[in-house]
Amino acid sequence: MIELLNTPDSDSPLTRQEVMALFQSGNLSADKTVRHLRQLDTSLGPGVVRPSGPSIHGQESRRNRVEAVLHDLDHLVGLKDVKHMIHEIRAYIEVQQKRQQLGLASSSQALHMIFSGAPGTGKTTVARIMGRLFQTLEVLPKGQMLEVERADLVGEYIGHTAQKTRDVIKRALGGVLFVDEAYSLARGGDKDFGKEAIDTLVKAMEDERDQFLLILAGYPEEMSGFLSTNPGLRSRCPIQMYFPDYAPSELMAICRDMLLERQYQLTMEADRQLTDSFIRRHGQWHVNAGNARLVRNMMERAIRRQAARLMAHLDSATRDDLMTLTWADWEGEW
Repeated sequence: MIELLNTPDSDSPLTRQEVMALFQSGNLSADKTVRHLRQLDTSLGPGVVRPSGPSIHGQESRRNRVEAVLHDLDHLVGLKDVKHMIHEIRAYIEVQQKRQQLGLASSSQALHMIFSGAPGTGKTTVARIMGRLFQTLEVLPKGQMLEVERADLVGEYIGHTAQKTRDVIKRALGGVLFVDEAYSLARGGDKDFGKEAIDTLVKAMEDERDQFLLILAGYPEEMSGFLSTNPGLRSRCPIQMYFPDYAPSELMAICRDMLLERQYQLTMEADRQLTDSFIRRHGQWHVNAGNARLVRNMMERAIRRQAARLMAHLDSATRDDLMTLTWADWEGEW
């Protein structure tokens, strides 16, 4: 589609021949072609036309917003493969949009996703980033994230679940619907109301495919079994991302980031001892320990111990005292 610009310094002006070429290629309707040609004939100034769409400044603004979202993604600790996949998705979307602008065939691939991994591996954080990214790429109008679980979707009697699930989907339109522990919907077998919620989600994934992004999340093994409960799930969720447990060095990096955000710091001894402790305990955590959540919970307990330690001389405590966590504040965790 094109629009008339009457400014002599328009970027890339189109001539009469180019307008006719657009008409002949089917990218400009007959009535608009006549209107633009007539305007070119009668304009007092050097009337020209050019393809409509975002201005150069608008394109730069959008590109900056997209890069800002990807900057937040890239600064997350770990998740190398997840980041690579999201950069591919961004590239795919922008290339298809460019093809459409130039009158080329463009595919509309389903972008619903499966996130598999243990708790605390960044699934929810990345889901929020996906909402922001899809909003800046103009794939979703809002980009908000609605996080739900089984209880939010499954009703208590026949017919209740479908309406309850549809209501949740309606609230998520324009953004991301993130279903945590999605495999719990298939927990009760064929007679369980959870199956009705799955069927309703599968239908919406097709009927409203351009209106929201569905992300189903949970443990890897359970999610693999869950996908077999409905043949439409796997085909409608072609993008699957695995979120691995964090390595000891990554847990330590997460710890330092969390402390910095809260304006705390570690003594050199505490940093060394914590690093060694994460290495020693690697692979020994309980499956539900929580990765980044585990680090956050340990840090919060250490901060409470520091507070108790400082109470004895709080009046004379310095700024540095209030910011510093010693190994004694953490030692009880091990």
